[in-house]
Amino acid sequence: MSDLLATLRLLAEPTRLRLFLLLNEEELSVAELQDILGMGQSRISSSLAQLKRVGLVRDRRVGKNVYYVAREENAAALASLLEAGRQELPEVKTDLAALRLALKKRKDAASDYFNRLAGKFGRTYIPGRSWQALAHALLRLLPPQVIADLGAGEGTLSQLLARSARRVIAVDNSSAMVEFGGDLARENGFTNLEYRLGDIEAPPIDDASVDIALFSQALHHAGSPARALGEAHRILRPGGRVVILDLASHSHEAARELYGHVWLGFSEVELFQLLQKAGFQAVEISTVAREKQAPHFQTLLATAVK
Repeated sequence: MSDLLATLRLLAEPTRLRLFLLLNEEELSVAELQDILGMGQSRISSSLAQLKRVGLVRDRRVGKNVYYVAREENAAALASLLEAGRQELPEVKTDLAALRLALKKRKDAASDYFNRLAGKFGRTYIPGRSWQALAHALLRLLPPQVIADLGAGEGTLSQLLARSARRVIAVDNSSAMVEFGGDLARENGFTNLEYRLGDIEAPPIDDASVDIALFSQALHHAGSPARALGEAHRILRPGGRVVILDLASHSHEAARELYGHVWLGFSEVELFQLLQKAGFQAVEISTVAREKQAPHFQTLLATAVK
């Protein structure tokens, strides 16, 4: 630190202090800091340049990426200031949770592999090979568990799941959907599939009675996603899993009127935090689909364990 007053002035600004606290924990790229803080690149890069100028952080280039980290020699001198900052800033707890997710994603080589594999699947035509066929095959491999399909709609997925599940409870807040799905289940002879009228924020399902709680493009319809995930935690048995398929954050405002969306998707950090606050562990989140046509919706898959 060449100038104590300059250092204190810089760290008095909340964004720069949040950055410095994060870089005291881990070496991070600008892209990772964008994900963690939910800020634009220019704002973060400008703050990093100022922190670097007074000697608080250093950088190193790896290919096209530049990584930043706090200089170790400053840690002891600023220990009291940093601790005060952790106590003062309400965002610190959220930042640390987002940091854990960013580091997990960095280390998750398997997730990266499957994301790249998913992007290549289907590019070369092979007769009979399709995502639809593969989905049908994988659904048949499910163990005979009790599954709650929350926000099931007419329940097409519920009926596919019922082929292998011990029991499927499909919940939707539309009486027309529930009636249609129930009639279709009876026509197809599914005795292990039950449709119930109810809200995903208060599903009519007993505590600790299901093995899997599924939200398939349903969570963005919830008035309170946090409450819906809390209810999923309630109805799951210990060791049960929640599975979420939903849109990544987007700016297509027309979705509110066109499709009745309450939320314009979720970021991976948001889903991670929601699941953690609901009491879930072993959270896994990845992008599993990207639409080629505008508005280029992306689909996130999130799983976690009670």
